[in-house]
Amino acid sequence: MEQTADTPAAMDADGNPANVDADIDTVWATLDGMLDATLAFLPKLVIGLVVFALFWLLAAGVRRVVHRATAGHPAKNFGLVAGRLARWGLILLGGLVAVTIMLPSVRPVDLLSVLGIGSVAIGFAFKDVLQNFLAGILILLRQPFAIGDQIRFKEFEGTVEAIEARTTVIKTYDGRRVFVPNGELFTNAVTVNTAYPVRRSEHDVGIGYGDDIREAARIIREALAGVEGVVADPPPQAIAMALDGSTINIRARWWTASKQSEVMRIRHEAIAAIREALGEAGIDLPFPTQVVLFHDQTEATDGDRRRQREGWPAGRNPPPARTIAAALGEDHAEPAAEGGRRQERG
Repeated sequence: MEQTADTPAAMDADGNPANVDADIDTVWATLDGMLDATLAFLPKLVIGLVVFALFWLLAAGVRRVVHRATAGHPAKNFGLVAGRLARWGLILLGGLVAVTIMLPSVRPVDLLSVLGIGSVAIGFAFKDVLQNFLAGILILLRQPFAIGDQIRFKEFEGTVEAIEARTTVIKTYDGRRVFVPNGELFTNAVTVNTAYPVRRSEHDVGIGYGDDIREAARIIREALAGVEGVVADPPPQAIAMALDGSTINIRARWWTASKQSEVMRIRHEAIAAIREALGEAGIDLPFPTQVVLFHDQTEATDGDRRRQREGWPAGRNPPPARTIAAALGEDHAEPAAEGGRRQERG
């Protein structure tokens, strides 16, 4: 391109005209080098991904094999724990092999050192996640409860559906699903309702003070023994527990299968059987009662009214004594007199 008189020329630092070198070949060479490097890396990338996928599938297969091989182990969850550990170990190994294939200059030792340094930062960042994961592994190994057990944790009670890496899944008795972090389950108290084959239930029964305690206890034991589902060993019990305000409380105890459905079903039958047996034997089942004593505050013979007593006025000049008949007569006379005055006004 020719430079005209109107076009300013490029100048160098000394004020002399400068030559602009726009070598397009250098740009194309750079782009061509990058494209060649990318094309050369693609086979390694594909091979690395394929190897990692193979390790992933192999890990899934090993998990199933380990789980089946340990099905008869006394620890029910041993196979689940061993399968998970084997799976994640193979996946980690596959990742290291894949990275080595894709980046030949990177050695596995270097990866492990980087992984060790990074694990500290990961541990701080994902403290709760790692805590719950390790707690889940320990729960599966120690087996304080297993899948299918019925447990109570804080306000949640139900059947354990799954013990996952981070949480334990509980299906409550009213049909809701609860995810409880394994860390909390491992560090807090958990009640396992189905840890043993049988479980005890109890109910307090109040009888009248005029009834024979021993006879009522015998009737309760016999009624419980006749309920289907109440086990014979340990036998049912009926124990006098307290002399309450209006009843003598006898505590009925019986043992049933530990499943919640059986506990509730047999509880209904047991209470019904106790009620029927006591009713047929003429044992009183009184309602709560209160005894109210009315002190005669109108007779002169009741004592010195200058002293404070319940419901009586205090002081040295109490109201004069009245008979009951006089008090009732005045109470009845006042409405009658008021009614007569109304009639006169009408």
